[in-house]
Amino acid sequence: MLDTFLPDTLMLSRIQFAANISFHILFPTITIALCWFLFYFKLRFDLSGDQVWMRAYRFWVKIFALTFALGVVSGITMSFQFGTNWPGFMETVGNIAGPLLGYEVLTAFFLEATFLGIMLFGMHRVPQWLHTVSALIVALGTSLSAFWILALNSWMQTPAGHEMRDGVAYPIDWLAIIFNPSFPYRLSHMLLASAITAAFLVAGISAYRILRGDQKRAPKLTLKIAITVACVLMPLQVFVGDLHGLNTLEHQPQKVAAMEGAWQTEKGVPLLVFAIPDEEQRTNHFEVAIPNLASLILTHDPQGEIKGLDEFKGQHPPVAPVFYAFRIMVGLGFLMLIIAMLSRYKLWRADTLPSWLLKVLVAMSFSGWVATLAGWYVTEIGRQPYLVSGILTVEQAATDIAPANVGFTLALYLTVYSALLIAYLHTVFVMARRAIEVEEIPDTQSIETITQKELEVAHV
Repeated sequence: MLDTFLPDTLMLSRIQFAANISFHILFPTITIALCWFLFYFKLRFDLSGDQVWMRAYRFWVKIFALTFALGVVSGITMSFQFGTNWPGFMETVGNIAGPLLGYEVLTAFFLEATFLGIMLFGMHRVPQWLHTVSALIVALGTSLSAFWILALNSWMQTPAGHEMRDGVAYPIDWLAIIFNPSFPYRLSHMLLASAITAAFLVAGISAYRILRGDQKRAPKLTLKIAITVACVLMPLQVFVGDLHGLNTLEHQPQKVAAMEGAWQTEKGVPLLVFAIPDEEQRTNHFEVAIPNLASLILTHDPQGEIKGLDEFKGQHPPVAPVFYAFRIMVGLGFLMLIIAMLSRYKLWRADTLPSWLLKVLVAMSFSGWVATLAGWYVTEIGRQPYLVSGILTVEQAATDIAPANVGFTLALYLTVYSALLIAYLHTVFVMARRAIEVEEIPDTQSIETITQKELEVAHV
């Protein structure tokens, strides 16, 4: 009875997986790079003995632990869906996806989980050098986890190193599978996105503490470091994004055509700053375009040819979500670049930021999440109608269970994820406010004294 009021199973499964992966990706996007910030803070403390580095480390390691925990929990529930909602995926490409996911799990548990325990609870139980090495190993572990996940995701976009037998993919060259044509660009693009996301989070929360009257050195120092990191990495991300675009044009031209709203194959294609794609009439409405710029960016030739969607009828992704998501990602990316550059300039001139700019940074604390999600939607929706390009369509992989079953779990996931996300955001800002209450520790105190003093301050 309920099934008559619900979308079909395929659509519900798509929405459910999109909801799961959208929630999950938020947390690794922060932890992959935030642990490198932590390692830097701890190393600087070991080398200088300046306790401001330890205070920065102790504040951000709590946020790292909270974020890491939510990333692990959401990752586990996501993996269940391969079996419940997408049985065709593992049946067809399980020989390749299984080992890659297994390596990621081994990395997560043996490197991240083990040494994370030392990071969180071993400050006074192991030598300081071992504690710092643990922070380094956790940072390496999170990056290695990203390596394996991006290897699988990239292979799903540009599969290589396999052969098909009776409709099942078998590996014949693991190096070709892992280092498939889009892997280097996708991995570097994602790692940079993580670093920029973490940088804006550190900058935003540090700005929040300063705005709330925190006059200690730690938030001022972390604000400068985060802004500097963003200034260095944002231009690099633009460069890598250009390489990624060239690679996508070569291997997934239908995705680029959807990103650009290009309905026919043309030379000298304009860049559409704004338009409303109309898939039914296969045209764009209300175009605001810059002549030849899309061809110049994508082919490095103002008269370069870009294949249109007319060459991929029935085999191209839905245009509107890819078109809009791409513009959100690029637009927000350039806004982050401008704010980072302006902040760095102000800090260079006056060693402080005006309150309006601090407020902007607070508002952009999680801007990296939005940009990353938009980019992720371009990547994943842009692969449609395939789950694994040229091998397995989304429809072939989906389960055939009743829509009500998928609808029930979808409602459950959305409820739990919404509650967890609200709780996470609230907790981060509560941590920031409580950190303001901690007294500045004189530089002459030892690490043991710092810890004892901090333990006396409740809930910091």
